Amino acid sequence: MTSSPVGIDLESLAEAVERRRNFAIISHPDAGKTTLTEKLLLYGGAIQQAGAVKAKGEQRKVTSDWMDLEKQRGISITSTVLQFDYAGTTVNLLDTPGHQDFSEDTYRTLAAADNAVMLEDAAKGLEPQTRKLFEVCRLRRVPIFTFINKMDRPGREPLELIDEIESELGLTCWPVNWPIGSGDRFRGVIDRRSRDVILFERAERGRQATEKRLLAGSAELADLVEPDLLATALEELELLDGAGAELDLALVQAGELSPVFFGSAMTNFGVRPFLDAFLELAQKPVPRQSRGGAVDPVAPGFSGFVFKLQANMDPRHRDRVAFVRVCSGRFEKDMTVQHARTGKAIRLSRPQKLFGQDREVVDDAFPGDVIGLNNPGMFAIGDTLYLGAKVEYEGIPCFSPEIFSWLRNPNPSAFKSFRKGVNELREEGAVQILYDTDQSKRDPILAAVGQLQLEVVQYRLEHEYGVQTRLEPMGFSVARWVCGGWDALDAVGRIFNCKTVRDAWDRPVLLFKNAWNLRQLQDDHPDLELAVVAPVVSGVEPISL
Repeated sequence: MTSSPVGIDLESLAEAVERRRNFAIISHPDAGKTTLTEKLLLYGGAIQQAGAVKAKGEQRKVTSDWMDLEKQRGISITSTVLQFDYAGTTVNLLDTPGHQDFSEDTYRTLAAADNAVMLEDAAKGLEPQTRKLFEVCRLRRVPIFTFINKMDRPGREPLELIDEIESELGLTCWPVNWPIGSGDRFRGVIDRRSRDVILFERAERGRQATEKRLLAGSAELADLVEPDLLATALEELELLDGAGAELDLALVQAGELSPVFFGSAMTNFGVRPFLDAFLELAQKPVPRQSRGGAVDPVAPGFSGFVFKLQANMDPRHRDRVAFVRVCSGRFEKDMTVQHARTGKAIRLSRPQKLFGQDREVVDDAFPGDVIGLNNPGMFAIGDTLYLGAKVEYEGIPCFSPEIFSWLRNPNPSAFKSFRKGVNELREEGAVQILYDTDQSKRDPILAAVGQLQLEVVQYRLEHEYGVQTRLEPMGFSVARWVCGGWDALDAVGRIFNCKTVRDAWDRPVLLFKNAWNLRQLQDDHPDLELAVVAPVVSGVEPISL
């Protein structure tokens, strides 16, 4: 038996890594992401009955949507971690916000994922949010699995959907299964590798669908499937076999070939075949890039990074939780680790396994797992925790916001709660906070990708911190960070048609009313270097209100 210098059994560690699969689902709003998430939990045995997104009467609310606002609107606006065991594999499902205003939170979650499932609506095909998030996956070379959803509704031709992905995203597709019919004639799928026909029967709402697996040449099929539907599916498969790519696992795991699945999450059709094949083809936790080079997950020293902070997951306790992705070694309860940004030692006494809003204390965790740590203000997004030789993972950047509003507190007596709420919501990345360069103007500026982000901040300030606020739009739509900092900005002298503000790390940010004003400044000052994405910071404490 091989042991590391710090007493960790490396063989057991390697086995634990081999068993783990970790993925995030990316999609455009209303493609069915929350429904698919619930059905994967249902088939994984993590829940007994799946809930509909907008619950009716006694129907359950969905597990992954826990915030009151999510339940009211039937949308996902926070990231949630859901872990379950299935067929000898420990699956970590990172549920991401589906609403387009929350793409930045999705990016942070993708930083913690080893695989991505791209969910498409069969009627709509590729949509703007999906394209944007696909580019983020491509930047990180994350393997992408495609699930074409809502096959039980009228939709586009499967071959047309495949062609769109290949031509517009430059991503080669390899359908793992192929649909038999669509809309109200969707009967099942053909497993392309085994040529088995998998037929589905509708189940009671929220329960697993019943599946029947038959050989493609079985005489029984004639009684179960319309001959024309089966013949069309088999003809299309022959076309794919003649013209399509081969299934190459190395290309899948390099993010260059996408296995494609067809189904309907709402009726549970195709969910189990997808889950079985995904766990077979998905990559296990891989080495992660740090400032000192790649860190192997089977390295003996524990390391991980904070990719999300969430305040008030349990309103009764007004808690704050840091979501940590374990990258190497074995995490153990009561472990004392080093905090790379501050250099302080921290004892992690109550680590939690997260499941939507529910939590339980964990004794250990392995690479690929996500744990929740109580966060009394010491963690920031992108922080690295480690044991042994120093590790510092690359930070997670902030993206350029497009909506800017003053956040006013009309009640001075509530300033303490207002300040606490703003600081905590900034920490968790719910919104970017900017400040006027005039120190006498104390009100923060909220900077967001979309309007809903601002509404969520107001809603949470009122319901979680007891503070009513007022938003005053500023009229700007473009932000750029000054690459050389304040010195570079001072060297330029006076600039026009923009407003200079500070971000939470005291870096200059220029706000423009439109792209034309931005181009005008760049023409006037070609040497002034501006960035769309905020430079990643390390070792610097952010400004508090």
